[in-house]
Amino acid sequence: MTTSAGTVRLTVGQAVVRFLANQWTERDGERHRLFAGCLGIFGHGNVAGLGQALLQDELAGGPDRLPYVLVRNEQAMVHTAVAYARQRDRMSTWACTASVGPGSTNMLTGAALATVNRLPVLLLPSGTFATRVARPVLQEIEMPETGDRTVNDAFRPLSRYFDRVDRPEHLPAALLGAMRVLTDPVETGAATVELPQDVQAEAYDWPVELFAPRTWYVPRPVPEPAMVDRAAALIRAARRPLVVAGGGVHHSGAEEALRAFCDATGIPVAETQAGKGALPHGHPQAMGAVGSTGTTAANALARTADLVIGVGTRYSDFTTASRTAFQHPDVRFVNVNVARFDAGKLAGLPVVADAREALAALTGAIAGYTVDPAYRDEQAELFRAWDAQVEAVYHPSPEVTGRLADGVLTQGTVLGCVNELSDPRDVVVCAAGSMPGDLHKLWRVRDRKAYHVEYGYSCMGYEIPGGVGVRLANPDRDVFVLVGDGSYLMMPTELVTAVQERVKIIVVLVQNHGFHSIGALSESLGSQRFGTGYRYRDPATGRLDGGTLPVDLAANARSLGASVIEVRSRADLEQAIKDAKATPADGGPIVIHVQTDPLVPGPDSESWWDVPVSQVSELASTRRAHTEYVAHKAAQRPLLAPTGENEQ
Repeated sequence: MTTSAGTVRLTVGQAVVRFLANQWTERDGERHRLFAGCLGIFGHGNVAGLGQALLQDELAGGPDRLPYVLVRNEQAMVHTAVAYARQRDRMSTWACTASVGPGSTNMLTGAALATVNRLPVLLLPSGTFATRVARPVLQEIEMPETGDRTVNDAFRPLSRYFDRVDRPEHLPAALLGAMRVLTDPVETGAATVELPQDVQAEAYDWPVELFAPRTWYVPRPVPEPAMVDRAAALIRAARRPLVVAGGGVHHSGAEEALRAFCDATGIPVAETQAGKGALPHGHPQAMGAVGSTGTTAANALARTADLVIGVGTRYSDFTTASRTAFQHPDVRFVNVNVARFDAGKLAGLPVVADAREALAALTGAIAGYTVDPAYRDEQAELFRAWDAQVEAVYHPSPEVTGRLADGVLTQGTVLGCVNELSDPRDVVVCAAGSMPGDLHKLWRVRDRKAYHVEYGYSCMGYEIPGGVGVRLANPDRDVFVLVGDGSYLMMPTELVTAVQERVKIIVVLVQNHGFHSIGALSESLGSQRFGTGYRYRDPATGRLDGGTLPVDLAANARSLGASVIEVRSRADLEQAIKDAKATPADGGPIVIHVQTDPLVPGPDSESWWDVPVSQVSELASTRRAHTEYVAHKAAQRPLLAPTGENEQ
């Protein structure tokens, strides 16, 4: 209520809700609500503060309210918010509220994931009493050496912004600081504002202008002309240039600018996990995934590239194959990135700018340049050969299928069925295990927002809550969540949230009785798949090598309220996908349960990933693996030669 001219008396919790409901973003003349709502779980730390405020807001109704969604796991709700933000090109996200102690620290993994992936999410962990009147209170940690530390200090290294509101007067600066970071394409990530439980309920007379609608303009920085000229000179001099497209292409909406650049020049494009779909499958310059989980086509071109043009990429170790992907002795890098931190990697020429603006400027600056026809022909031949391998994986021969147990499929068959029977605009969601690597190299992307694999933090358990976030962001698209049994067991809880909110996601639950990805990695490192299978402990040997555990994940999903379809053949799977797609948009989650053989691998990327092997061992398998490791290490390069020095 208004208490005097120009002020309104509200609790801190009520002020937070009213403020968030009035925040907007704008880019290219398009305006978006910054916050779609608030996700949360109430406990004694927030139920009477933010909880009361959200209730009051819901009962008041109206267009400016902040919707509240009850979730089942605090880490999961951050994943939902992050997935939503990524699907909305970072223009919108969710706020997340949790109670004191374990409720708030459950959000730490989500905070790290958001910051690693440069995706905005507002975290509102609850703190114990700022007044310290009866400490220690329930779920408060005590530190003998200091009195001002809380468990929420653990958010500091994981957040792009952190503040603690110990007094109501602190709130405006804290909220405005968080909004600045959330809407900055360079600085964005997790923004954390700790709200002590007593402060949340404290009343204050707020200036009314704090709650006026506020628009945060998301900029498109243009490149410095001198850097465009330098980059253009390097491109014109290159004989075998290659673009590495990262997630920044999607965040910027630069797909059409990239297509125009490639159409004009014939320069091929290789894609990171976050950048997959930067060019659609079938474009003559689309070579697919690069690096440790790349296509043989993209990796062959990377090995011989004399100039690598990175667009919106962080150059993770999977992208560079732990710095073995680029083997040309004189390879140089031109890095287009809105963040100078990333633009300067691999000693590249930094073109610090929005991806769309930089690509348009470069296309104009190199007008008339094109690669040799022989290089175009080489691209086409390399990709034809790779695409034939994909077909063989999607449709395995009788020789392969004949070796499978009854009712068991290959993982490639599962991916192929979903890829071929889904619509072009349907979205595939994944995060951890062996499927992200197979999706990266195999999946044929037909729409800019149809591929959503979280591989910055590669967090097990992201898949189902992430799928919920994608569907909330795009309710007009079917969302296929591909998740293995290991990742499913980490976090199946948000199936209940999907049931509650009638959110349709199609979960393809792949049961292979263990950690498929780490099992294969363990074997390659000489560790014999130790500790990666879901087996009984054999009483005779004391080892986990007994029979398969009788875990029924289909029954588990059914118990959580999901509709479940169990399949035992390719024909069953194809029909299940068609039936799931025909389910009404508000029909809630559908789980398709399928068993696969973890010992049937996908095609080799002819690449490497640096995971150290024990230098001494009593095991012959480990000694052999170390010999191979040393050979691969010999191909690793520092990539320190400066780009652009005396090269114009």
